[in-house]
Amino acid sequence: MTSPLLTLNNGHKMPQVGFGLWKVDNNVCAEVVYNAIKAGYRLFDGACDYGNEVEAGQGVARAIKEGLVKREDLFIVSKLWNSFHEPEQVEPILRKQLADWGLDYFDLYIVHFPVAIKYVSPETRYPPGWFVDDAGTKVEYAKASLQDTWKAMEAVHAKGLAKSIGVSNYTGALLLDLFTYASVKPATLQIEHHPYLVQPKLLELAKDNGIVVTGYSSFGPQSFVDGDMDLAKNISPLFDHDVINRIANKHGKTTAQVLLRWATQRGLAVIPKSTSVKRMEQNLDVTAWDLSEEEIQEISSLDQNLRFNAPLNWGIPIPLFS
Repeated sequence: MTSPLLTLNNGHKMPQVGFGLWKVDNNVCAEVVYNAIKAGYRLFDGACDYGNEVEAGQGVARAIKEGLVKREDLFIVSKLWNSFHEPEQVEPILRKQLADWGLDYFDLYIVHFPVAIKYVSPETRYPPGWFVDDAGTKVEYAKASLQDTWKAMEAVHAKGLAKSIGVSNYTGALLLDLFTYASVKPATLQIEHHPYLVQPKLLELAKDNGIVVTGYSSFGPQSFVDGDMDLAKNISPLFDHDVINRIANKHGKTTAQVLLRWATQRGLAVIPKSTSVKRMEQNLDVTAWDLSEEEIQEISSLDQNLRFNAPLNWGIPIPLFS
């Protein structure tokens, strides 16, 4: 089984269902990526900050060497971390990330968060994380504007180092501002998206401007409980929610499949992950069957505007979404 393709605003095709690499442990990452390719995944969503791009690249290289796929069959995504927003740092870090993956280009390169923090060289600490000091106590902002960073993104796009460029964790206001100076409109917007955080107006803005939205953390608090986040521990897990369970039982699907189909049926791309091959296959099977319109609305009505992936929730003193 493979994913259907979405057409980006530059004509490139992107799989609607991909595999997210956040929190995939280094010691299993290469094997997980290889198994995901065998299961049918073609899009892999990585990032500097995940710290596993070398291992992910090893999994890709093994699959290519064994003839399971060709490079052009894959859609590899990575992200520009906050401490590399200064225009002169964008291309060097992109080239390092390409080298880590063992690739000549990314299919999509994304601004990870709309905030610039002080540069930390890869030789000093990599990935650098949110803090400028090794002790993890001090945040320092950089002076790079989002406009300057985007122009540097356009420059690496023009060189073919990234076939498409996009943004992540942008609000509607930041998108509207980006449209005023972008020569290359973002191809995608990646946001936290689940029934507790639906963001319908942001989705509408993206659609009106031809931007494909990728939803991450499709399972809501499930992705954050292991981070000991009180917010995630103190709310009903979506996997156990009565509404999601009832709909899953009606369709003979897992609760994870229902959550993913709720997103894909509404036109979003998704990037679930699992180390279990069986669940990999289940998570890929979320486009060939439909929920009713009433079920979609019922799931959407669970919205609480509840965001888990905010720096303040991790104890990082950056009020990005406040």
